[in-house]
Amino acid sequence: MPPSRHEAAPFMKAAFITAHGGNEVVSIGQRPKPIRQPGHVLVRLQAATLNRVDLYMRDSGAGITHQLPQIMGLDGAGTVEEVDADEKLLKPGQSVVLHPGIGCGRCEFCQRGDVILCVGMKYLGEHRDGTLAQWVSLPAQNVFAMPAHLSFAEAAALGVNHLTAWRMLFTKGQLKPWETVLVFGIGGGVSLAALQLAKLTGAQVLVTSRDAGKLERARALGADHVINSSTQDVVKEVMARTGGRGVDLVIENVGAAVWSSAMKSLVRGGRLVTCGATSGDQPPADLRRIFIRQLQILGSTLGNFDEFRDLLKLVERTGLRPVIDSEFPLAQTHAALDRLESGAQFGKVAIRLQE
Repeated sequence: MPPSRHEAAPFMKAAFITAHGGNEVVSIGQRPKPIRQPGHVLVRLQAATLNRVDLYMRDSGAGITHQLPQIMGLDGAGTVEEVDADEKLLKPGQSVVLHPGIGCGRCEFCQRGDVILCVGMKYLGEHRDGTLAQWVSLPAQNVFAMPAHLSFAEAAALGVNHLTAWRMLFTKGQLKPWETVLVFGIGGGVSLAALQLAKLTGAQVLVTSRDAGKLERARALGADHVINSSTQDVVKEVMARTGGRGVDLVIENVGAAVWSSAMKSLVRGGRLVTCGATSGDQPPADLRRIFIRQLQILGSTLGNFDEFRDLLKLVERTGLRPVIDSEFPLAQTHAALDRLESGAQFGKVAIRLQE
């Protein structure tokens, strides 16, 4: 039951933005504990991981409808604390991982099961309070059983990075086991997830980075070829490694800085899937190359519930473990954000939420 007007609402610890700027606008303190509504699940969060959008929301949040103060964080994992008595798939105490996209349930896209295209989509940590908190309440359809072999931090990473990479590789990119993939910017969460998932299918994977150390770690994770984009010409290296043919699929979230190399690295009829534009969102279109070589340029973001279920089944079956760069307690969220912003991380920066 919700508290009466004369009762004090319970509180929880959280990291939240109070304005826009740098870390000075990120507070770590008390926020009201969410009150579970019918059909929702109250989750006691154990871990979350940071994503580039956390920095974006802190810096400006421009173009994303939100209200301040707002709790940060998109992904998360924890245990079920409260759930409807007639809920059949979830039970109190169960370890769970979250899907961060909450659709309206009524638009044409939700009705056909493509919730990720919902016209009224609200993401945790963007349009509503997120997961850098000790509790979160969200619809039961957004809560999934957690693979048993994972830590809470590893499980949390699946909800954004691995789900995004899954849709890019398999739904949009239609990757086949005999094909070749070029992944830009290895070390970031989506890029590492793409490397892990593509290798599980048997595909050949080429990766790029400006950091020699990250390239060697990627090689240890299974990358077939590594390209140092600060000292090597990406296109020449791709062509040398593919017999002058080019790759079947490019996975990128960098944008303008790599766009030309990405396009020129594709085989005729190849596919480029993009989910970000950290270096700029207005690259040269190169339309002649697109139509003459019949290239496919595909946009992608996150993934649907069915894709998340398939991903979780694969993780459970194969024992895949997301790469965790570092873990910080909630009280050190500023240091965690600095680590992400530095670009030095290899894998996910995680936040422990229960102290």
